[in-house]
Amino acid sequence: MPIASLAIPPGLRAVVTAGAGGIGRAIVDALIDHGARVHICDVDPAALEAFRAEHKEAGATLADVADEKDVERLFAEARAGLGGLDLLVNNAGIAGPTGAVESIAIEDWRRCIDIDLTGQFLCTRLAVPMLKAAGGGAIINMSSAAGRFGYAWRTPYAAAKWGVIGFTQSLAKELGPSNIRVNAILPGIVAGPRIERVIAARARQEQVEYAAMEKTYLDRVSLRRMVTAEDVAGAVLWLVSAAGANISGQSIGVDGNVESL
Repeated sequence: MPIASLAIPPGLRAVVTAGAGGIGRAIVDALIDHGARVHICDVDPAALEAFRAEHKEAGATLADVADEKDVERLFAEARAGLGGLDLLVNNAGIAGPTGAVESIAIEDWRRCIDIDLTGQFLCTRLAVPMLKAAGGGAIINMSSAAGRFGYAWRTPYAAAKWGVIGFTQSLAKELGPSNIRVNAILPGIVAGPRIERVIAARARQEQVEYAAMEKTYLDRVSLRRMVTAEDVAGAVLWLVSAAGANISGQSIGVDGNVESL
């Protein structure tokens, strides 16, 4: 029996949240390069304009996934532009505050949970009827290595990312009979401005130099290196290809094997 193809279905219709930059942009670029039709959202107007200039055939909506009305508008525009849906990538997320639990502002806690976890629920609840109408499809939720380890000084982020794992596994059971596969990707230390800000904040918290804190982070990765946004995008392509047809309910690390946080 031949090995299943790594090619994604032709004309696959995808919604990717926070798709104008970082990991989201790498995912979108990879999907489009492989023949997918894509609609994205983002909160950054300048990044959206740059995206539209490069991908005139793709749809783009200015939307905050924590805002129910914004999410409703996102899916109305995606439905109009794509005519249906085969894939939802719940990518939007923020790093949240760095600090002792007693010093974290309540509004900062809520904002992190609202974007990183509730935002996935708001998008999924509107995507599922479209996926069912298509006869099935896939949902990929972005968690983190922080979704499997305790993470001192980053409690809102870790709580949200652990929540994503539970959300993913519950959805996989609920939606499997409808031929909808649901998986989580757990990126580790992804090279780019966001991790630089995280490391800088942790360095200030620990009162050490940035270089020393970066080394501490990398010493906890078996491969002793960061991953790239393109590494994460490659995992998305695999999950939506024929080779991933029977992968569901899984939490897949793309992290060089983070050993601890």
